[in-house]
Amino acid sequence: METQRKGPDGETINTHRYRALGSDSRVEILGLVRAASGGLTAADVAAHTGQHLSTTRTHLDRLVDAGLLVKARASGGAPGRPAWRYRATAADPAPAPYRSLAAALLDHLPAASGGDVREAAARVGQDWGRQLATAGPPQPGPVEAVTAVLGGLGFDPDRAPGQPQGAVELHLRTCPFLELVGQNPDAMCGLHLGVVRGVLAHHGVGADDAVLEPFGAAHACVVRLPGSSPAPAAEAG
Repeated sequence: METQRKGPDGETINTHRYRALGSDSRVEILGLVRAASGGLTAADVAAHTGQHLSTTRTHLDRLVDAGLLVKARASGGAPGRPAWRYRATAADPAPAPYRSLAAALLDHLPAASGGDVREAAARVGQDWGRQLATAGPPQPGPVEAVTAVLGGLGFDPDRAPGQPQGAVELHLRTCPFLELVGQNPDAMCGLHLGVVRGVLAHHGVGADDAVLEPFGAAHACVVRLPGSSPAPAAEAG
C-alpha cells in the first residue's frame, strides 16, 4: 500500500505523484499549467522556463504519467497535425458503467486499428453513440440529443451563446475520463467525437462535419455541430 502524502498545494497525492513532484522544475511547470486556463504547449512552457524543449517535454510527460496533467491535440482550426496542449487534471472519476468500456477500447485499439488510432476510435464511438441515442429518452432535436448523451456521460455540456445563425457550439466543462485521456489522448478524444457523430447520425443529420476541439475554450473542450437539419434523402433513380 502506497503512503499518502501532501502535494505542493496541500492535496493528498500518492507516492507515484510525490516522486513526479520531486523536481523543482516539474513543480514549477505544474504551477504554470494550472494557472493557464486554456492549457499550454511544450513550447509555451519552454518559453516561460527557459528550458530546452526536449527537457520540457520530458518533464511534461512525467507529470502526465503521474496523472497530474492531461494532454490532447488542440488545433484551433488550423490545418496539419497540431502540437500537444497540456492541462491540469480534475478529480472527477469516470462513471463506472463507461470506464470499463473505455479502458477495454484502449487495450484493443493498438492491435486492431492498423492505422489512425483516432479515426479507429471514432468509428467505435459512432456505433456507441447510436446505441446511447436509441436507449435514451426521446429528444426534440439532434442538438438536444447530443447534449443529453454527453450530459449522461458526465461531460457537463453547456451550449455557448452568441454563435452565428445555424452554428452550434457546446462547451464540455468536465471530462470524467481524464485519466484514460492521459493514457491515450488520440483514442479517447476520437471515441468521444464518434459518440457525437453517432447521435447525429441517429437523428438523420450529416455527422462528418462535427468537430471535437480539445481545450478549444478556456476551461472547456468544444464540440462544434453542423447544421441541425436532417440530411436530404437521395433522389429516386
